[in-house]
Amino acid sequence: MGDMTISGLARAGGVGIETVRYYQRRGLLETPSGAGGVRRYGPSDIRRLRFIRSAQAAGFTLEQIGELLALDAGQDRERAQTLARDRLAELDAKIAELEAARGALQRLADACGADHDGPCPIIAAFEGRADAPAPRRHSVS
Repeated sequence: MGDMTISGLARAGGVGIETVRYYQRRGLLETPSGAGGVRRYGPSDIRRLRFIRSAQAAGFTLEQIGELLALDAGQDRERAQTLARDRLAELDAKIAELEAARGALQRLADACGADHDGPCPIIAAFEGRADAPAPRRHSVS
């Protein structure tokens, strides 16, 4: 039997009480029955809550986390590996998108600092103006 209340569980997991309740509604955490209406949580609940938070930090959705939790009970390593590889592919795509955005913004910032005539290339580009000067590309030596 557990020895902490929902507030203790939330504190131990680094989340708010409403987050714990949300995970319970989503079926990711058990809702224990409690004597006298006081529900008690134990170490296994803390581990599960920390698992959920760690998986979220890795970018898994709550649906995927639910599947990972179910796989843990079934020892299906192949499916867990597939989920992880799919998540890696999503992260790689997001990283490529962010790197492209960073490169475009860097070129605009360089163009803004290089020429003080006419409209600011950053503002013009974000406004979608046709008269926006094209950012100068720097050659890599």
